Amino acid sequence: MTTEIPWGESEFVLSRIRHGTDRSASEEGLDLATVLKASHTISSEILIDKLVETLMMTALQHAGAERGLLIVRRGEETRVEAEATTQRNTVTVRLVGTAAAAPNLPDTVLNYVLRTHEAVIVDDAMAESPFSADTYVVEHHVRSALCLPLMKQASLVGVLYLDNTVASHVFTPSRIALLKLLASQAAVSLDNARLYADLREAQAYLAEAQRLSATGSFGWKPACGEIVWSEETHRIFALDPATKPTIEFLLSRVHPEDQDSVQDLIERARREAQNWDLDYRIVMPEGAVKHLHVVAHAVDDESTRGIEYVGAVMDVTAARESRQALERACEEIEELKDRLQRENIVLREEIDNTSMFEEIVGSSPALRTVLSHVSKVAPMDSTVLITGETGTGKELIARAIHKRSKRSSRAFVSVNCAAIPPSLIASELFGHEKGAFTGAVQRRQGRFELADGGTIFLDEVGELPTETQIMLLRVLQEREFERVGGTGPIRVDVRIIAATNQNMEAAIADGSFRADLFYRLNVFPLGVPALRERRSDIPVLVEYFIHRYAKRAGKRIRGINKVMSNLLQSYDWPGNIRELQNVIERAVIISDSDSLSIDERWLSGRRSPAPPTVAASPTSTLATHEKDAIEAALRESKSRVAGPFGAAARLGVPSSTLESKIKALKIDKQQFKSA
Repeated sequence: MTTEIPWGESEFVLSRIRHGTDRSASEEGLDLATVLKASHTISSEILIDKLVETLMMTALQHAGAERGLLIVRRGEETRVEAEATTQRNTVTVRLVGTAAAAPNLPDTVLNYVLRTHEAVIVDDAMAESPFSADTYVVEHHVRSALCLPLMKQASLVGVLYLDNTVASHVFTPSRIALLKLLASQAAVSLDNARLYADLREAQAYLAEAQRLSATGSFGWKPACGEIVWSEETHRIFALDPATKPTIEFLLSRVHPEDQDSVQDLIERARREAQNWDLDYRIVMPEGAVKHLHVVAHAVDDESTRGIEYVGAVMDVTAARESRQALERACEEIEELKDRLQRENIVLREEIDNTSMFEEIVGSSPALRTVLSHVSKVAPMDSTVLITGETGTGKELIARAIHKRSKRSSRAFVSVNCAAIPPSLIASELFGHEKGAFTGAVQRRQGRFELADGGTIFLDEVGELPTETQIMLLRVLQEREFERVGGTGPIRVDVRIIAATNQNMEAAIADGSFRADLFYRLNVFPLGVPALRERRSDIPVLVEYFIHRYAKRAGKRIRGINKVMSNLLQSYDWPGNIRELQNVIERAVIISDSDSLSIDERWLSGRRSPAPPTVAASPTSTLATHEKDAIEAALRESKSRVAGPFGAAARLGVPSSTLESKIKALKIDKQQFKSA
């Protein structure tokens, strides 16, 4: 006992038609007139569902078959397209659409026809034949069977299978001849219907793609005025698809400001066969404006021996609005950036106002000369060599140069060359690759890479080993170097400021420093005076350090007495500002009163015979010295603040900073115009 497996839940019953006659009548019914009528119906049907229905109905109604299958081939795939059955004089046609496979198929019969493209006629399946042992034939007790190939120009389109389980010799020669005629027409119609279905599917995909991309297509024959628009082009212009487009309608939609350019293009396209593209606007009936981009290609029209334009029209309104929104956002970002920049400048000026003398304190002529040079060289990218005794504040000068340079927003990297072992200095400055030496477990960036775009300060540059001097020379000459253990050059944009307390000429003479490197570094020499050369700055420095360390220690110290002040000014300070700083910090720590006292034993160096006459009175304050320095600069510049010869340049500060300070100290700069 076998159980039939249904074709699937996706079956679709195309139609049910009742027989009006018995089987004997149907056996006589498949005459030539019926076949010709059916062939005409089949040939005129383009929809594949209706075509299959007509074919299967005709075959089962008039051929004496109880069951029929339409099997089609597409490429290497074979599918059961439809099944038709008769039951109680009713023909039922179902659309199946599944792969052709046993057990509901006469596999032996179908494979033979599919392979040989030859018809198979089984008059009596009870008799011995190559097909009588087929599993389907045996289990379904098939008595008669007919399997016809559907051929179109030697190409197999499909197979029509019919069978009868009641009688043998059902498919007579006349019926077979007429069925072959029907099958021949069915093969052509099936292939055409399939091509039509593919075309409709492709058109549907194209229409959907045009809709999603807001891009329509068009054709235009200027000679006859014929215009063809795709569905999407009709939608873009809000024109009913049933309405034929015209040039007049197109111009009626064009924005008034774009009328002339569109009209000129149309006239030029009529005269000259050339490709073109155009951007213009159209106004919709409700008043909305669309932005269009149109491109067209000129092709030869063989039917009229003229020119036809084929092109595309793109609705770029959304893209344009997005671009405009992005531009507005960029403008807002740029405005915010400018505002932040302005606020940053204001904040920097405020910091400058409050720290004008915070790091570099003093107003002596020697210091003012240095600061004037700083203000001039800072905006340049020139290499600077700062010389001076230890403790004179060479790094503060280097930072002042960086702060007033165009690189001030980038890194300032300080390296004390004397504090790094000679074997590691190259790695510290230029970095190293993994495995370059014992302990180099990973790649490491050097100080030059960290300072890229900014400034590197090489303190005690005279202590560099000879090998490292050669590498530094390459950086100065070519702006590139190689990491230790590296194979490729690394380019950097770094400003170099070097400092030393050595006698470089003596170092060159004894061979410890390369002459070519010295001349590369010594582009702009800057000598920082020793503290003994600027004794008038000592009272200001003392007050500054007292304020700093008293605040840090939480003590209230008003200053020092006259005796202590004279003592400090008479001392030569071999350790310069650093020594003075240490002495004041020590005195603040041990101080128990509001007046600072200095132990003379701390001053073990040389002393001058008497205090200089320029010493300030003990009651002078930091503000008084600031005011004196500013007034002296205004007097020399004849009240001019800005410019290369102004007071700001002489003091080495921004003009805006000096103006704020003049206002804060209530200085009348007009009094110095005639000085």
